[in-house]
This record gives sequence, C-alpha cells and structure tokens, in this order.
Amino acid sequence: MTKEIVTGLAALLLPATLLLAVPSQAAEPEATRFQLERSGDHFIRLDKQTGAMSICQDQSGNLVCRMAADERAAYDDELDRLSDRVTKLEKTASAGGGSTLPSDADVDRTLGIMQKFMRGFMGMAKEFQNEEPGDKALPQKT
Repeated sequence: MTKEIVTGLAALLLPATLLLAVPSQAAEPEATRFQLERSGDHFIRLDKQTGAMSICQDQSGNLVCRMAADERAAYDDELDRLSDRVTKLEKTASAGGGSTLPSDADVDRTLGIMQKFMRGFMGMAKEFQNEEPGDKALPQKT
C-alpha cells in the first residue's frame, strides 16, 4: 500500500475508534453511581449522585427496589404540596385572575402608540430616500 492510502485509512479509522470508545466511557459512571449493601434478606441501594436510598428485594430473579419509608413520606408531602398549588392555580384561573382580555381603551391606546412609532419611523425612512447622493462625503477608496 502506498503512504497516501495508509494515511487515508488511518484518518478514517481514528474517528471510528473514538466513537466506539465514547459509549463505554458514558456507561462507566452509571455503573459506579449505585452502591448495593446486603441487609438480611434484602439490599439497600444508595444512589451516590442524589443520596437517595431504596430497599431492594430479589423477586423471581429480578431486583425490585422501592423508596425507603422516610423518603416516601417526603415524596408524599411534596406531592400533596404540589396538588394544593395546582388546585389554587386552577381556582385563580377559573376566577379570571390574569386571563382577562384588555379593554377597548387599552387596545386603542396601544394602537395609538404603535401608529405614532410607525409614522415617525416611516418619516425618517423617507428623509433618507430623499437625500441626494452628493449630500454626504463619499469614503476614499484608495
């Protein structure tokens, strides 16, 4: 093989090898994220990233995990808090809080502001169009 062919093959194979190496590096942190400790007939699983703990049991060859009791209570409390918040927001929305349309006076005022802005802008644009080319000094091209 010539040197060009070898160089071309190396250039093609290098990115392929890098792409093959990426998934193994991405999966590695996932494997060390959890720590399992045996406790009697079940396991305690610690999520090293979040600190969450779960109780796991072997059921028909599958490891089935559920939240620890104190985490379950915190989860239920947060769920109740969010449910109350949703209920309050729904009541506010149904009562018309913040979802009413602007009055005709507000729309007319806004349109007046926009018309004034557009007239001023179009006036400036017409002034620029009406200027003669000799009014401005041309830049030197040397």
